[in-house]
Order: sequence, then structure tokens, then C-alpha cells
Amino acid sequence: MAAATHKERTLIAAIGDEDTVTGLLLAGIGDIDIHQRPNFLVVDAKTTQEQIEETFTAFTKRKDIAIILINQHVAEVIRGILDEYNAAFPTVLEIPSKDHPYDPSKDSVLKRVQLLFGD
Repeated sequence: MAAATHKERTLIAAIGDEDTVTGLLLAGIGDIDIHQRPNFLVVDAKTTQEQIEETFTAFTKRKDIAIILINQHVAEVIRGILDEYNAAFPTVLEIPSKDHPYDPSKDSVLKRVQLLFGD
């Protein structure tokens, strides 16, 4: 039964700046489900922490999303929620943006892997 659930997870969701999300949409990840909910959120200066948290939480509850890509600088805004999230699906990956390079020391998933392997 669990395997069937994973087969339904076919989408990649994105939470990030305009350039990142636009690039991912051009690559073909964009989708709007039957409830008219997109699988992406463009974060700009007007986006509130609450909007980011609500979107992240909604993405984690959707059964059609396998991976959530989030810009690392956006992830910092909701770090508490990300650090508490421990489900296998959807998997959360922090990615760099054009203006903010990737910092492995801030990545909560990488920290968990390092703890697991004792690094």
C-alpha cells in the first residue's frame, strides 16, 4: 500500500525567488491541481513569513508532491519548521539562488546526514 502512495507523488514543488521559480517553471515543473493550487511560490520582499510557512505546510500535506525545492535564503526564514520536518516524502532540498550561494552549514538535511554518518 505504501508503494502505491509513492507512485502518486510525481511533482516537484518550488519555493524561491523569481529567477529560481521561473527557471524551474520553464523546465516544466509547473502544475495546478484540481483545487486550483499551484506547486510553486515566488518569494519577494512583500512575501510574509506566514505565507512561506503556509505554503510549505500545504506542500508537505499534498499527496502528489515528491520533492520540495526551496532556496536556502528562503529556508532560513522558516528554519524552525524545516528543522522539525522529518518525513521522507515529500523530500525537502535546499538550493542556492542567483544572489545567495549555497552554505552547507545551514542545510538541515545535510546536518542530519552528517549526524547519521558521524561526520
